[in-house]
Amino acid sequence: MSEKLIERSCVGFAEVLASKAPVPGGGGAAALVGTFGVALCSMVGNLTVGRKKYAAVEEDVKIMLAKAERIQLRLLQLVDEDASAFEPLSKAYAIPKDDPSRAQLLEEVTSSACKAPLEMMRYCCQAIALLEEMMDKGSVTLVSDVGCGALCCKAALESASMNIFVNTKTIQNRDAAASMNAEADAMLKEYSTRAELVAREVTHRLRSEA
Repeated sequence: MSEKLIERSCVGFAEVLASKAPVPGGGGAAALVGTFGVALCSMVGNLTVGRKKYAAVEEDVKIMLAKAERIQLRLLQLVDEDASAFEPLSKAYAIPKDDPSRAQLLEEVTSSACKAPLEMMRYCCQAIALLEEMMDKGSVTLVSDVGCGALCCKAALESASMNIFVNTKTIQNRDAAASMNAEADAMLKEYSTRAELVAREVTHRLRSEA
């Protein structure tokens, strides 16, 4: 690709996502949604720093902001990395089935296509952990944004997992497939629940103050 997907406007990204173009797809969309989730965490942190009311936790919030910036950057990179991994996979499926090199090539590119979504999941987990902390240390007036961020990261986490499972089901090396599935399942089990708990707690705080 001559132009990076993340350099497109929001309108441009949505247009190419909706088109017949092979990329971006669900993986790129997942990474972008995760980016929005962690960006909301940063927004809350940036609007908390410098306020006297939160002086006691300001250093903690600054540390969170530095971590969130790294996560955001990595998730954005993964939008294009996912697209780059999918293109050879789509081409491999077009190889004639009687070609003796087809099976090995498919195995290689299918395994490679799992790397970006697995990495997305790992970074979404880190973002969810930050949002948990920000919920208790960030400005109380922005707690709804923490909840929105948690739900974005939960959606990104679960969406990225689907882009793993769709590929691991066809990988011939079942040990490798099982290993990737197990890692994804473990992250889903722990961090989907944690993100949901953040969202529920935020909703509770919002509704109880009404």
